[in-house]
Amino acid sequence: MKKGGMRSIFFKAASPLSSRASSPLPGYATGSSSPYAVHHHTFSESIMEENINNAEFIVSSWEAQAESHLNTPFISMFTGDRADAKAYLKCVRSLQAAMKFFAAESSSSEHLVRAHKLMQQAMNRLEKELYHILKSNRDSLDPESVSTHSSRTSTARSSISEDTSDDEFEKPAESVVSEGSDLAPNLAMSDLRAIADAMISSGYAKECIKIYRITRKSIIDEGVYHLGVERLTFANIQKLDWETMEFRIRKWLHAIRAAVKVLFYGERVLCDHVFHSSNSIREACFTEISKEAALTLFSFPEMVAKTKKSPEKMFRILDMYESIAELWQEIESVFSYDLSAPVRTQAVNSLVRLGDSIRSMLTEFEANIQKDTSRTSVPGGGVHPLTRYVMNYISFLADYSNVLADIVADFPINVASLPETYIESLELDDSPTSAISGRLAWLILVLLCKLDGKAGFYKDVALSYLFLANNLQYVIVKVRRSNLRYLLGEDWIAKHDAKVKLYAANYQRVGWSKVFAALPANPTSDIVPQRARNCFKNFNAAFEEAYRKQTSWSVPDSKLRDETKISISTALLPTYRAFYESYQQTARRTGDGVLGGDQVVRYTPDDLGNYLSDLFYGTGSYGSTTSSAATSPSGSSTSGGRYFR
Repeated sequence: MKKGGMRSIFFKAASPLSSRASSPLPGYATGSSSPYAVHHHTFSESIMEENINNAEFIVSSWEAQAESHLNTPFISMFTGDRADAKAYLKCVRSLQAAMKFFAAESSSSEHLVRAHKLMQQAMNRLEKELYHILKSNRDSLDPESVSTHSSRTSTARSSISEDTSDDEFEKPAESVVSEGSDLAPNLAMSDLRAIADAMISSGYAKECIKIYRITRKSIIDEGVYHLGVERLTFANIQKLDWETMEFRIRKWLHAIRAAVKVLFYGERVLCDHVFHSSNSIREACFTEISKEAALTLFSFPEMVAKTKKSPEKMFRILDMYESIAELWQEIESVFSYDLSAPVRTQAVNSLVRLGDSIRSMLTEFEANIQKDTSRTSVPGGGVHPLTRYVMNYISFLADYSNVLADIVADFPINVASLPETYIESLELDDSPTSAISGRLAWLILVLLCKLDGKAGFYKDVALSYLFLANNLQYVIVKVRRSNLRYLLGEDWIAKHDAKVKLYAANYQRVGWSKVFAALPANPTSDIVPQRARNCFKNFNAAFEEAYRKQTSWSVPDSKLRDETKISISTALLPTYRAFYESYQQTARRTGDGVLGGDQVVRYTPDDLGNYLSDLFYGTGSYGSTTSSAATSPSGSSTSGGRYFR
């Protein structure tokens, strides 16, 4: 081709028009800085027309496919390698560009009208695809699967506020199979996200949200229902008996953890992923889906807290308070949106109401201890039912020390309700741990004060001391075997251990004073026979009287029982043995062993030991005597007592 051949093809020789600078070519803007502007405009227009033509072919093909399969199951483009889906979404983006281009020229452009009609058809198809994916993947997109998958793929809780890559949308089906079924939620989530992006960017956000919200809300509502949480009014709650109420509380306690950690969390993850392109849409969508169910869940504790309850119901109330408190960070995270504020507020209101209810029941519990008017003495000076009830209750309270520390932190103790002599032993400070420790120590102090009064119902002073020792020992054992040990501390235990020993010593001093007084001050000294016989007579009478009374007395705690018997034996037997042996020697030497036909020495030291071992079982008869000693220390026939001739 000769020189300039190519030029001759695309450009004509200069025409006379080219010399008329004042007459622009058709389509050129006057004063245009570029003589090629008209060619650029025409090129862009042709590209946009081609986009519309391609889009029409793709959209019409799927429309025709749908019409030809009216009586067959829906065939989704989001299957296999999803090349069809990628092509369809690409044509939607091309339509968007074409509509934007022609809208800039004229709002009544024929091309714009045509593109708009195709866009409506495309959006109708994507609505069906969205619904199909949501329905067909219901199992893999349930909140539990989504939350589990999210945790396993390290998106965890940070994914709530972060965008998630949709690389999975680009993966072919073969890789999905090879990587296992764990990717199923992620693939469905990516498909939903791609459709949502296309519909939102095309101005069809309302239609997209409506389908998504209706479908997903039914899953959340159904999930809460299956967890056993029903929508109840306060009037419904008030009509429930406690057994039914407790059953519903137990179901709620199981439900709240699953709902917050799985149901609502999984839905939040899914919603944030699908609508990642718009903060306002995902906030509104998640709130509309979850708000009603969440308010139903978190309003139940508040309604329960408003009902009238006795202190026995406190532990279920504490369980509910503890559940919300422990899950508070998750609740704040899942319902962090501004539109979800009513849910957070409801959860807080429930906490406040539960806390008020717990403080009220603590006050009532303390008042019930102080108002106890039972005047019946416990047979044998054993552990009073009030002691058992109160200490079991307080030891259970100690298991909730963490939440109780917050509840009673600003809850003052009414120290004016007890005498100053009791209050002086109570040491309190302002730390949260000491707040609950002080509260529980105070309740025990109220109990001990009440027991002091009940000890006065015993006519026998020795038995009243034994009663106090038994009950305080029970208190200490309960403290040692529960979390109270860590709250009250070893110093508290040691101080009250000392009081038990003091009560036991007072019991021994009063209960055995006549027995000790019957023995000579110096048992090994020479005593004239008549005086010795009088000592034995007095001792026999005192011992038999003490024994008859005290075989019906009780020391339920085996450790305290053994310590008390050892203490009595240690104080009594050495003196009696010395006196017994001294008199035996004198009787053998003088042949003086009988007085008026009565036994003078009824018990050997071993007999006394055996009789003492029978004490404190509360039986009123023999407990563990295994020797051949007498069947009764009352003066009847006995093989243990001896005549000394």
